[in-house]
Amino acid sequence: MALNRPAMTNALRRAATRFAIASDWAPVTELPLPNGRRADLCALTPKGAFVIIEVKSCAQDFIADLKWPAYREYCDQFFFAVDPDFPEPLLPPDVGLLVCDAEETARRREAPVHPLAPARRQALLRRFARLAALRCLAASDPVALIGGRGSSNPE
Repeated sequence: MALNRPAMTNALRRAATRFAIASDWAPVTELPLPNGRRADLCALTPKGAFVIIEVKSCAQDFIADLKWPAYREYCDQFFFAVDPDFPEPLLPPDVGLLVCDAEETARRREAPVHPLAPARRQALLRRFARLAALRCLAASDPVALIGGRGSSNPE
């Protein structure tokens, strides 16, 4: 049974998140970036590098999305996460590639490293940490955020 696009996107995001955790990265989904975009998955590595994983549920999803190049300026490495049936030749050769199915994710192509500038890394780290902390609080005490200053905006 084939999944619809939202279900495929969720399955791929879940697989990419599990890949990040297995890689000893700390992932956060739907991270708002300073340029107004939102990264599907942003992970912090043990060495402090940022990895963005953009999930593409199908070829049409990739072709219709012209935003993904704007994510590259907010990470040290950039990957696409796709399913095994995705037509890989559509993807640019200068990005990483993760192929995900229900049970495992394979790193098909390593992402080139483009180190962030120190000031941008520091600002992104603050944004990432605030969002992660607010989400942890929301999970343990959702009432604490009602009417408070905490919000989904990590700035």
